[in-house]
Amino acid sequence: MPGLVRGLGLWSATAIVIGDTIGTGVFLVTSDMVRTVGSAALVFAAWIVGGLIVLFGAFCYAELGAAFPKAGGAYVYLERGLGPLWGFLFGWMSSFLERPVGMATLAAGFVRFIGFLLPAVAAPLWVGHVGGYSFSLTVAQPLAAAVIVVITAVNYLSVRLGGAIQILLTSLKIATIVLIVFLGVILGKHAAVTAGSVISPIRLGTLGAFLTALVPAMWAYNGFNDLGDLGEEIQQPHKNIPRAIIVGLLTVGGLYLAANLVYFHVLPLAQLAESQHVASDVVQSFAGHQGAAWLTLAMAISALGALHVVELTGARIPYAMARDGYFIRAFSTVHPAFRTPGVSILGLSAWSAVILLSGQYDQLFTCVIFASWILYGMTTASVIVLRRKRPDMERPYRTWGYPLVPVLFVLSAFSLVLSTLFDSPRESVFGLVLIIIGLPFYFYWKKRRA
Repeated sequence: MPGLVRGLGLWSATAIVIGDTIGTGVFLVTSDMVRTVGSAALVFAAWIVGGLIVLFGAFCYAELGAAFPKAGGAYVYLERGLGPLWGFLFGWMSSFLERPVGMATLAAGFVRFIGFLLPAVAAPLWVGHVGGYSFSLTVAQPLAAAVIVVITAVNYLSVRLGGAIQILLTSLKIATIVLIVFLGVILGKHAAVTAGSVISPIRLGTLGAFLTALVPAMWAYNGFNDLGDLGEEIQQPHKNIPRAIIVGLLTVGGLYLAANLVYFHVLPLAQLAESQHVASDVVQSFAGHQGAAWLTLAMAISALGALHVVELTGARIPYAMARDGYFIRAFSTVHPAFRTPGVSILGLSAWSAVILLSGQYDQLFTCVIFASWILYGMTTASVIVLRRKRPDMERPYRTWGYPLVPVLFVLSAFSLVLSTLFDSPRESVFGLVLIIIGLPFYFYWKKRRA
């Protein structure tokens, strides 16, 4: 029976980390943070602290990825560290919710950016009502589903092809941010000298405001943890997984800080607080409407690159579960010629298209974020558990700052979970329910394995 092939080198792996992490958050969320803390210094502090917290998580995932270079990533780490139940619940949540909802959201975001350039994309095709709920189908939804089909074809044909395309898409992302920074410094020198450069200190300096601003920053760094899903397809995984995760995340952090320096250099604080599209407003201030249109196209490419990584990495999770007997057996199939988990790729793509066409992906997104960070914290806790359970296990890379670093990340992850619970209690409880729903399926497959 054919297996997966190690077709991803260090450059491809690093591009996957950067491409997965940089979505659209860096272009949008600074305005939310400004409205929360009312201070440029506190916004930068939130970006730095959020980056450090996620870097702590990256150190932990690097140790686990180097020790267990297997398809499935956190599914394997949790299974080895905390037991098969927790591994299954992570795989269940990822396969049915996190990855397909993420794909639907990114595909819709890509088309939404295209709609800025071609408004006809947002035209409604059908509107229906069931009870108190209304459902609509726009041109954008089937177009976004078509985008998923194209990305699926790329991932189905070859992991090497997927890695090469990701290098291209990630290079375009990096070039976009670098260009914004360069032009902002050169052309936007006088834009910040305007009235209203200070806004009233709404909860200025308070811990609660800072923690609230920290949430979107940490979400913008999300994605560092997915490279391990490709553990069986990375060349020299013991070396390249830690290198790619850490170098990729440090690169992202540098780009984020540079972009925000330009945002605050070009626009006054009050205008940043009011902006709905920070990067677009910044570019428009020195390059006009045409420059903003080009940036919108670049943000569409950024969403496309993130979509590609989410499917590339996400399809390996149900594949690994099926191979272990905890999922539909067909999902463990590897294509004999392309050496990719073809059935898993197609299944994930089809389910994400269903969620997309239903139009309910926005409502599910907060639920998924809540559930995901619970399991991210538990995955990092596996580092501590495995150090105690298996002290003699080979660890090609060891977490820097152990045990303080994993403890700080676990505490931060659960602080983010609590913050989400208070801000969106209904969606958070529903996210917890979505995890619990996986329990009967776990016991069913466990019985079948026995």
